[in-house]
Amino acid sequence: MCTRAHVRPRAGQGRDAPLTVHHLNQLLFACSLVLLVAVAAVRISSRSGLPSLLVYLGIGVLMGSDGVGNIHFDNAELTQVIGYAALVVILAEGGLGTKWKEVRPVLPAASVLATVGVAVSVGATAAGAHYLVGLGWRQAFIVGAVVSSTDAAAVFSVLRKIPLPSRVAGTLEAESGFNDAPVVILVVAFCQAGPVEHWYILLAEIVLELAIGAALGLAVGFLGSWGLRHVALPASGLYPIAVMAIAVTAYAAGALAHGSGFLAVYLASMVLGNAKLPHWPATRGFAEGLGWIAQIGMFVLLGLLVTPHELGDDVVPALIIGLVLTMAARPLSVVLSLTPFRVPWQEQALMSWAGLRGAVPIILATIPMVSGVEGSRRLFNIVFVLVVVYTLVQGPTLPWLARKLRLGEEGEASDLGIESAPLERLRGHLLSLTIPDDSRMNGVEVGELRLPPGAAVTLVVRDGKSFVPSPTTVLRHADELLVVATDPVRDQAERRLRAVAQGGKLADWLGTGGTQHRH
Repeated sequence: MCTRAHVRPRAGQGRDAPLTVHHLNQLLFACSLVLLVAVAAVRISSRSGLPSLLVYLGIGVLMGSDGVGNIHFDNAELTQVIGYAALVVILAEGGLGTKWKEVRPVLPAASVLATVGVAVSVGATAAGAHYLVGLGWRQAFIVGAVVSSTDAAAVFSVLRKIPLPSRVAGTLEAESGFNDAPVVILVVAFCQAGPVEHWYILLAEIVLELAIGAALGLAVGFLGSWGLRHVALPASGLYPIAVMAIAVTAYAAGALAHGSGFLAVYLASMVLGNAKLPHWPATRGFAEGLGWIAQIGMFVLLGLLVTPHELGDDVVPALIIGLVLTMAARPLSVVLSLTPFRVPWQEQALMSWAGLRGAVPIILATIPMVSGVEGSRRLFNIVFVLVVVYTLVQGPTLPWLARKLRLGEEGEASDLGIESAPLERLRGHLLSLTIPDDSRMNGVEVGELRLPPGAAVTLVVRDGKSFVPSPTTVLRHADELLVVATDPVRDQAERRLRAVAQGGKLADWLGTGGTQHRH
């Protein structure tokens, strides 16, 4: 019996030789090294405050034709296909982590920002690209549409480190999940040969595709969550696989029905993420892992596609278009979309600056390349430079702007999402809370928190040392609390903690129940 196979190409096959085991070994070795370097680079990005996408793009550039890897890659079609597949996974992971209670109050505002706001941004950016840079109207509208979509991966790699009011975080999260769909439709329409149809026909097509995608996404999400709650799978590891398969099914069904597959996968994932499915911590961890792999692969491939020595002539046009986008188009779209909903100006200012661009615009920039649009390579280079430069500027400055606008909520409890068998069986949650300097929780005894039955302060970390508190333990500024709460009282416990932080131990008598909306 043969235990080792040596596969050799036939004479004369040369570069057209079929894929062999040796090629597979080389591919696996290279991919594993890239993943390890990318995982290590996450530490660098977290310390510097830069979105990890820039690190991954840098890895791709270093491997490319102008880098140390000297890999020549110019397949825009393959990049677009892999980019779409990765975007499906990223949107699924984002939808699974979206809390319905935070998105529901801001759903109308986020929907207007993802549709009307996108239209305003496209028009303003296209005007700047035409009159200031000299692009033709077709190329200008393509660039305007490509860069008008905010990127969930880029936005939340930064925003998740900033404790923001739920209205701001919910609006930005929903917008990043919703606006991919209309932008893709616009880019494809602008890339078609010949003039674009009448605006009302294009608008009707967008509305129809969004409606089909939304209907199928919600239907697949509800059917999938019902099935997972009523079918006992033989192994817990099958639940994460089933959840991701349902999410991808929603995308495929939406796309095959000539609807928006991106909207379908996001809505289906959001339904699944709020359905309290079995083994949920394991599912979230699995989805996050797939999301990281998708981001790494997509960004590295996009870095390979770019040729750095060709970017020189496109730097100035990219800076000008980016300046129009960040200083005029994005703020204008936010103001026009959110002012009717009486959103405070501080929140509008932060959301104007938080419109980060990432992988999505670069992926969309491959559509004109595949469609053969004149000057498409230049458009891709402009978008690439714009994304890199303005992400370098906006990402690290977001925490500073949030503090200046006084929008941080450092005293708010947050769910850590820790995998734990006992917590899973009890349907429990582990909450983490840090007492800020201006909190009225300072001086309150643990027993005076009066948490609901089923919730308790289990650990206090003070001056770097941890201890189990007693009911008479007095809480101090900078204390870190770990609170265990069962699922039925999780929200009630969080409201009570917030009420004490705002009104002290007499919060109920002072009328501060912790249930008011955060502004």
